[in-house]
Amino acid sequence: MNSTTRILTITKSNSLPRFLSSHCKAFNDVPNRSIGGKTNDLVLLLPIQQAAPGFQTFRKKTNCENITKCQSRNLSTSNESTIDQIKSKSRCDSSDGDYWSTPSEAGKGAHRLRSDQDRNLLPSVGIGMDTLLSHAGLTGWKKGNHPHDGAKDGQDDTTNHHLSLYSLNEPLCPPLHLETTYTRPPSGDYFNPKEGGQGWIYSRIGNPTRKLLEDCMSRLELISHGAKAIEDATMSWSEDDVSGITCAFSSGMAAVAAILLALPQPLHILLPNDIYHGVPTQLKTMFVQRNVTYSTIDMTKIEKVQFAIQQFLKRSDDENVHDNRPHLLVWMESPSNPQCKVVDIKTVCQYVSKCREDSENSRITTVVDSTWAPPPITQPLLLGADVVMHSGTKYLGGHSDVLLGIVTVSPFTNQGKALTPSIRAIQTTLGSTASPFDCWLTLRGLRTLHLRIERQSKTALQLASYLASHELVERVHYPGLVIHPQHEVASRQMQGGCYGGMLSFEMKSEAMAMAVAGAVSTIQRGTSLGGTETLIEHRASIEPDNGRVSPEGLLRVSVGLEDFQDLKEDLRRAILVAQKVMTMKSG
Repeated sequence: MNSTTRILTITKSNSLPRFLSSHCKAFNDVPNRSIGGKTNDLVLLLPIQQAAPGFQTFRKKTNCENITKCQSRNLSTSNESTIDQIKSKSRCDSSDGDYWSTPSEAGKGAHRLRSDQDRNLLPSVGIGMDTLLSHAGLTGWKKGNHPHDGAKDGQDDTTNHHLSLYSLNEPLCPPLHLETTYTRPPSGDYFNPKEGGQGWIYSRIGNPTRKLLEDCMSRLELISHGAKAIEDATMSWSEDDVSGITCAFSSGMAAVAAILLALPQPLHILLPNDIYHGVPTQLKTMFVQRNVTYSTIDMTKIEKVQFAIQQFLKRSDDENVHDNRPHLLVWMESPSNPQCKVVDIKTVCQYVSKCREDSENSRITTVVDSTWAPPPITQPLLLGADVVMHSGTKYLGGHSDVLLGIVTVSPFTNQGKALTPSIRAIQTTLGSTASPFDCWLTLRGLRTLHLRIERQSKTALQLASYLASHELVERVHYPGLVIHPQHEVASRQMQGGCYGGMLSFEMKSEAMAMAVAGAVSTIQRGTSLGGTETLIEHRASIEPDNGRVSPEGLLRVSVGLEDFQDLKEDLRRAILVAQKVMTMKSG
């Protein structure tokens, strides 16, 4: 009971009960219960908001603030220890009925009790990935209202419980803040809560909707499915650790650029030989004149990755330029776009960590583009990566109506911690922030991400199995197939039996592939991926001539939420039509 609560002992013959009876309905509902054989002594505590207007006069006369109901005898209003005992007894020791004055009071009491139970739990305990996704953006999850924050000094502990979302009467839809600027307190201090400051200045610097998304993504990269990984890597985190580790950008490519700009130069980037063509294109067109170079290797072969790193370190040491040694960025994309190659993220990061044990070799950073494997499937930070990025346009948004990129840095590695302020500064200073509306749409998309990715993964495996058995299909790329070269790694690295909703397959020629794409009906021709509709695209014909990474006969498929039989039949007929077209004379 807080210090503003007072308990009154009231005798039936007093005038106060008559005052209460005439002004407060709840008093008339109090039964004449007996404790110790006496019926004339009552202790009445009643919520002010339930009292009639006339009761305010009584409150002022008696110095009562908050009220609930209990009974005893010979009570002293000044004895706080007695008050606590009565409160405890009234809740726990009753055997003769309801000690709460109203059902509302019972609800509030249960809320406080649950809050007390949850207060000392770790943030990673008791909250599953699916639950966090389903509640994405709800303010009850934010810091200061998190299920396991506990009460702060001078703060009512009921506002920190995970049920506070409901008890505070807050919206169940994340708020959309479109404002660009905020009023300034008279002192000029935006950050002084005593003067009403909340830290909001200008939307480029910070926006409440964007922060909801960023905070949610920070937790998604570290929670639930990663429990075993946390245990294996002796990783633990708190709300303070993850505050500010995620930045939302205006696109996936803006996120890529932010990572590159945040790293020291000269910079050499080790890329996989199968990768989204936009990354090498950006390097060639925008970063080549900024002392940034890159090379490509097959990152599915760990020995090739190790050799490339050793060669880089040896070459930079031989140059003996200690004041300006180049930095190495190991860029992983898993599964890769478009051939679905799977990199063993944990093994690569463990080798990099071993190299970094020598302080001279701390100039290596690991990044994973996990766009094709969102958090319900893979959490690269828990596998040892320094940075993870997503094109939020794809699976996170999930409805083909968002343009957004996400970067989250590790709170566990020194490289990740060092990058946090740099990436944040690039986001706000260069103005490449995600719009509030795109952030809001992404939060909406996250609420069904786990359901969508499970359905898409299931259908993708069925389609891949069908295509793998088709006599006219040359090759199928999908990590869920046992015949996939990295199936064992994928099974270990990708969670929940899900291998993602992306697959690709190859026809014998570019013309045959284009004919198949031209003949589909249910499946739509289009670029991008991760939406509810199934898309097919001939990749080589859309890639720049000097930057092609896709085989000529490859078709990439982003599996949506349609019925599997409809998609299978559409592909079956499309392949038959393509076969017939290829036997016909042109014109």
